[in-house]
Amino acid sequence: MKKILVIGSAGQIGTELVPALRKEFGNENVIAGYHNKIPIDEIKNSGSMEIVNALDKQGLENVVKKYNIDTIFHMASLLSAAGEKNPDLAWDVNMNGLKNVLDVAKENKIQVFWPSSIAAFGPTTPRENTPQTTVLEPNTMYGVTKVAGELLCNYYFNKYGVDVRSLRYPGIISYKTLPGGGTTDYAVDIFFKAIQEGKYTCFLKEDATLPMMYMPDAVKATIDIMKADSVKIRTSYNLAAISFSPEEIFNEIKKHIPDFIIDYVPDFRQKIADSWPKSIDDSLARKDWNWKHTYDLAKMTEDMLINLKKILD
Repeated sequence: MKKILVIGSAGQIGTELVPALRKEFGNENVIAGYHNKIPIDEIKNSGSMEIVNALDKQGLENVVKKYNIDTIFHMASLLSAAGEKNPDLAWDVNMNGLKNVLDVAKENKIQVFWPSSIAAFGPTTPRENTPQTTVLEPNTMYGVTKVAGELLCNYYFNKYGVDVRSLRYPGIISYKTLPGGGTTDYAVDIFFKAIQEGKYTCFLKEDATLPMMYMPDAVKATIDIMKADSVKIRTSYNLAAISFSPEEIFNEIKKHIPDFIIDYVPDFRQKIADSWPKSIDDSLARKDWNWKHTYDLAKMTEDMLINLKKILD
């Protein structure tokens, strides 16, 4: 039976990853690690929690020893827009935290999941159907840490045999957590504003198409890659589901909220979006470990609105 530690269990993905892991592996076998932000009640009330700061290697090792951890999902990081505001902190959290996790994994024979991102790509990367192996020249600190992190994970696998697996997440959309400082967060915030205010001011251009994914698909992919007997790529797999622009998601929401209106006031995040792909080739993930997504834009929009209205009413 696996003993799993999720670092960053109060973050956007961690909030939904922990319950999914507990459902599959048992509440008692999944430890929710948190730092500055306390996890939601569903996590607090269903299993053990521990304060875990990935920058505190000794504290991390203590938790690993206490619970006999054999698998770590290291989900804590500073995202793209937040990272541009504080690049030194982004480097510290994203790189030194990862290295501590990998060192503890090496010393304790632990399997590791670490999330990369489409931020690893850059303005010189082909933007249409971006291939698995391509140019990685990001122009954000967040992207720099993702490229460096992919290389570090690959190094620890080849040098020390650490079983580390990774996905290049597209933008993730969820109704359970508020936006957390990412460039793709408009696609979460727009649903809140549609229900609460009936209008939204978008910080990207109307035609800024980006790869996106609904949270249930992201959680499924994260668990599936760790359950696979083996994987061939030790940097990070491309991962894709749907691509859309702000105008496209606005029009989909209008089918459910006809009076919804939008305006566009692009800010510094538009430059970040311009450096990222419009669509992703994830054929290797689909071939190597049978990845399949479930939600298209229409199905995701309907589910988001149904669940958000329950929460906000």
